[in-house]
Amino acid sequence: MKVKKTALIICNNGKEYWITQKQFWNMVREGVVVQSGDQPLTGRFRGRDDQLLITLNHTVLNKATPIHTSEVLRAARLKKTKH
Repeated sequence: MKVKKTALIICNNGKEYWITQKQFWNMVREGVVVQSGDQPLTGRFRGRDDQLLITLNHTVLNKATPIHTSEVLRAARLKKTKH
């Protein structure tokens, strides 16, 4: 089943990322994002210009560090293939 990414996050540097509504509301509760619109659900990232925090399998990642993100994704893929 494909996940619908219907919430838009706008970073301080102008980059935009689409995420799920569940991820969006978790980020709002944590104070990482401030909601700025409803149609589509839109929020502005509150961090530094070079940061965008994401969560993958309960691990917080920074999109500004692609090496760390790729290592966690690789580990997650390996874990899936073992099951």
